[in-house]
Amino acid sequence: MSDSRPEFWATGPEGRGRISLPEPIHSPWWALSRRLLLALAILAGTVLLVYFDADGYRDANAPADGITLSDSIYYTTVTLSTTGYGDIAPVADHSRLINAFIITPARIAFLVLLIGTTLEVLASQGRELFRISRWRKHMGHHVVVIGYGTKGRSAVETLVNNGQDRESIVIVDPGSNAMQDAHSDGLAVVTGDATRREVLRRAGVAEADQVIITTNRDDSNVLAILTVRQLNPDVYIVSSAREHENAPLMKQSGANSVITSSDAVGRLLGVSSLSPTLGTVMEDLLTYGEGLEVAERDLLVSEVGKPPQSLPDQVISVVRDEKVYRYFDPVVTQLARGDRLVVVRPAKELPWAPRPGTHDEELSTDEA
Repeated sequence: MSDSRPEFWATGPEGRGRISLPEPIHSPWWALSRRLLLALAILAGTVLLVYFDADGYRDANAPADGITLSDSIYYTTVTLSTTGYGDIAPVADHSRLINAFIITPARIAFLVLLIGTTLEVLASQGRELFRISRWRKHMGHHVVVIGYGTKGRSAVETLVNNGQDRESIVIVDPGSNAMQDAHSDGLAVVTGDATRREVLRRAGVAEADQVIITTNRDDSNVLAILTVRQLNPDVYIVSSAREHENAPLMKQSGANSVITSSDAVGRLLGVSSLSPTLGTVMEDLLTYGEGLEVAERDLLVSEVGKPPQSLPDQVISVVRDEKVYRYFDPVVTQLARGDRLVVVRPAKELPWAPRPGTHDEELSTDEA
């Protein structure tokens, strides 16, 4: 599994639920360096201004010696910091005007830079607290993705490409690199161990519709599944498994679906070796937005009563009463109202192959 973005530490020990939301701003170090350089520029400019106008100032401790460079530095620091001991003061009219219209605004700007940095830190924390509070208020029916490595990113990309709002996806991962990657993708992150109840609570698992678990360790996946199922008995859980032998244990733990990554990759490699053409087709089906795609859609009213083989889309399965039937199963010889179809279709809607359900057709699930 796998910071330049602002973070908010929720209550609790380190690693137990740090929430951070993406925000397109500069690094705090960049902002601090910029403020420091501006403060130094004001300081240096004021020193030079006083030094070149040394004849307009008098030192009460050495009235005959005039103002030196060290006196100019001293006067500038006590003046800009508003200390103002009064031992060095402008006596010439033009020096007093320079103090009134140049050094006084510089003093204000200097103080704003010093105080503003502290205020900005406090304000950013308050702003982040407010954003997280608002995020929690509107969070619900969302998707929690545990682990933001290669599998997690691919899962999120697939969700987004199929219409899922990025704001309704929450990442749970303990790594700082994962947090940076997720923030760059516009996703909220809860930093912490997904096997801990408090971390999952902060991710809103209790209100989530789906949880996708993609860590690289099967034992961590099992613990995460058990914890998620305890917090939300009704959530739909999809988990990855490195080893096929661990898939039954994950289903017993509460996962609705388990994808064995090593077996899937191995089968694809074997198919590609035996038949490069078939391997190309399989890869095409798994690649979003190009060529062919596998999708699930509602049955249209005009398709009720027809056999699956007669539809424009290539139907491979029919979902009826929460059960999946292959298209040739006698149970689904005729399609019924409320069925859902798993089809192979063009990834993009083409003039010669319009995508059903995209032209205001009436769905079989619509109320009469």
